[in-house]
Amino acid sequence: MSQIILGIETSCDETSASIVKNGREILSNVVSSQIESHKRFGGVVPEIASRHHVEQITYILEQAMVEGNVTFDDIDAIAVTEGPGLVGALLVGVNAAKALAFAHKKPLVGVHHIAGHIYANHIVEELTFPLLTLVVSGGHTELVYMKDHGSFEVIGETRDDAVGEAYDKVARTLGLPYPGGPHIDRLAHEGDATIPLPRAWLEEGSFDFSFSGLKSAVINTLHNAKQKGETLPVENVAASFQESVIEVLVKKTMDAAEEKKVDRILLAGGVAANKGLRRELTATCEEKGLRLTIPPLSLCTDNAAMIAAAGSIMYDLGRRSDDRLNGRPGLELK
Repeated sequence: MSQIILGIETSCDETSASIVKNGREILSNVVSSQIESHKRFGGVVPEIASRHHVEQITYILEQAMVEGNVTFDDIDAIAVTEGPGLVGALLVGVNAAKALAFAHKKPLVGVHHIAGHIYANHIVEELTFPLLTLVVSGGHTELVYMKDHGSFEVIGETRDDAVGEAYDKVARTLGLPYPGGPHIDRLAHEGDATIPLPRAWLEEGSFDFSFSGLKSAVINTLHNAKQKGETLPVENVAASFQESVIEVLVKKTMDAAEEKKVDRILLAGGVAANKGLRRELTATCEEKGLRLTIPPLSLCTDNAAMIAAAGSIMYDLGRRSDDRLNGRPGLELK
């Protein structure tokens, strides 16, 4: 018997709705991005993001239903991101989902945003366990161990800047437009890693990350060069920064996989679109005989298909939310 889930995602600056069948087949995935609105501010402005969600949510939902060729009679449940994220943005999606669930008498499933990113991989290839996921995005850098569906153990996380945040701050220092990650990734492939930059390994045995020191080292290197009247090639700065980031991400992922005795690795989150990281992680997993799954670029950034995919699993596990569901910006993954 087929199962159809309506997914809703409004945790940051993308308004998205999606129809997913049986947890893996995307019937529609409509995403409205706000990048152009936030670009002039150099980052996401929460109040503006919330207002855009309010303006877009009804239209995006209607378009997803039309493209998915379904009615509410066909929908088995409504899955929505309840956190983490920007509270004003989350509330738009949560209240839309609650209203639809009440009006059409449908079960409601609150989904953790990072669980959604992880389950974007389930759309690509059915998950097998145990597995380890490297989550890399603007707000998160985590290593998540899973023994089974719906079971999440965060074994490593950032102690300061998330990797995507570090990319954006370094890009801003280099005078690159927002979002900075894609620009640094592009430039890194045009330059050489000739500038010595630190790697934050932290204490022995730790799977945690730290990127604030690396970010500061890049800024200091650029300031020192400017004071001396020197100009560092932007491509070389980008290549050196990216090499430092990727080396730490890949090494800690491999160490965690060895300790947890897993042979299945997933890459998830917006920074999973980074070509340098995708290439290095693929090569290392091939070398070590590990099975790696990476979502297509369309499923790396925030979207509702991943929320529907995760919601499908949670629905099968019997997890339900009620009308007390709320936006939870600090929601923990567990």
